[in-house]
Amino acid sequence: MMHLTPSDIQAIWLTIKLAGIVTMILLLIGTPIAWWLARTRAWWKGPVGAVVALPLVLPPSVLGFYLLLAMGPNGAVGQFTQALGIGHLPFTFWGLVIASVFYSLPFMVQPLQNAFEAIGERPLEVAATLRASPLDAFFTVAVPLALPGFITASILTFAHTVGEFGVVLMIGGNIPGETRVASVQIYDHVEALEYMQAHSLSAVMLIFSFAVLLCVYTWRPSAKKVG
Repeated sequence: MMHLTPSDIQAIWLTIKLAGIVTMILLLIGTPIAWWLARTRAWWKGPVGAVVALPLVLPPSVLGFYLLLAMGPNGAVGQFTQALGIGHLPFTFWGLVIASVFYSLPFMVQPLQNAFEAIGERPLEVAATLRASPLDAFFTVAVPLALPGFITASILTFAHTVGEFGVVLMIGGNIPGETRVASVQIYDHVEALEYMQAHSLSAVMLIFSFAVLLCVYTWRPSAKKVG
């Protein structure tokens, strides 16, 4: 029987809050990046695509280490936020949000890029002949046709952010109610030999992850090429 402690529930709520904010930010940032990658023929498409995909192959501890340096007192981001009066971001919730945005970036951009590429040129050319501006064509043609890609990218981004551990621990530390998310809470239970509590929380995460994958694989969007 599952028994979640108040600190477990607090960690779950913080995890959901973090994943929700990161997903919304990445929808705003990742959509123009994916659109550009799907449409451009510039020679630097390859380097930009490699940078976007880097978190897929980079150990989380390496990414977390460099983000920690960048956001620290001597880093460029840290000095910038200090000049703005925000202070330093490491070991804060918003530092965790920024780190998670970098770490989950490919899970938003790559499904969206595939969805935009599947649209093809023809629908956009038809919209242009009807005097639709590029912005109109994007919102009235590309976005509706790529809607399954938006849903898939959002689900994968949310789920991936929920499961973070290495980057979260490097940037956020382990502050209850501030940066202690579910994955760190499980680690704490295991370190304290509280295996039943670790089992209960892990079971919740397992069920959630399965439900997410079930949604993605049951409702797999058909990648019909329209143009």
